[in-house]
Amino acid sequence: MQSAGQDTGTSLRRSVLPRDVAIGGFALFAAVAMTAFIALTLFALLVHSPVVKIVSALHREVVLQALVLSLRTTLVCAVVIVIVGTPLAALLARPFAGRAAVETLITLPIVLPPVVAGLALLLAFGRAGLLGKALAVFGLELPFTTAAVVLAQIFVAAPLYIIAAKDAFARADPDWTDAAATLGASPAYVFMRIIMPPAFPALLSGLALASARALGEFGATITFAGNLPGVTQTMPVAVYMAAQGDMDSSIAIAVVMLAISYGALLGVRLLGSGWGRR
Repeated sequence: MQSAGQDTGTSLRRSVLPRDVAIGGFALFAAVAMTAFIALTLFALLVHSPVVKIVSALHREVVLQALVLSLRTTLVCAVVIVIVGTPLAALLARPFAGRAAVETLITLPIVLPPVVAGLALLLAFGRAGLLGKALAVFGLELPFTTAAVVLAQIFVAAPLYIIAAKDAFARADPDWTDAAATLGASPAYVFMRIIMPPAFPALLSGLALASARALGEFGATITFAGNLPGVTQTMPVAVYMAAQGDMDSSIAIAVVMLAISYGALLGVRLLGSGWGRR
């Protein structure tokens, strides 16, 4: 009997082992292939843009203007996203009627083609748009201004932060929040002292993703804000325009964007790891 059981176990292991090896081998191949694909594609930018060319391109006025404008608008975009997106994420973390519809609406800009997003912004806030005429009464014109750049960035980037924040808030321990409420803590106190601290790494990561998305926004920006050097010409727009006749400048700006985005994401991950070990 024991021998029969051992034989069955051995045969089962023999039948499972090749399948496990095959699955593990495929997973390893897929991981290496995807990593190599991304790394090789990004490395091509570095190979075709020596440091001397990058430094030379960065001294050009149009490149400096695009760099400063992108960083400034991205910073404003990030501040607005945190101020407006955090309460919305906290609301979405709680069950209520119609939450799925609201969450789907908030997430929609992620899957919309950027040009469609820009067209929608133009039809909403343009001179003949839904709110354009009302804004014109107060002397406000948003299209083809720096404010239009910020609006385009917020529209496409905010969902990344809101989704990350919502998921982080939803993971809050209900025992702690219920205990604090029972002891008479206000909702604001519970949110700031109990829910926020463990959610901070996820919020930081979501903000980094949103900021990187805002920094790289092109389609909605050029459709809604246009291409005015020093006013609406962000780095992605400058890359596109420079590629028409000055490939060195185009690659140099692209490399700078790559460095900024990679540095920001890596820094946030390291900071989040350090925070998580506390």
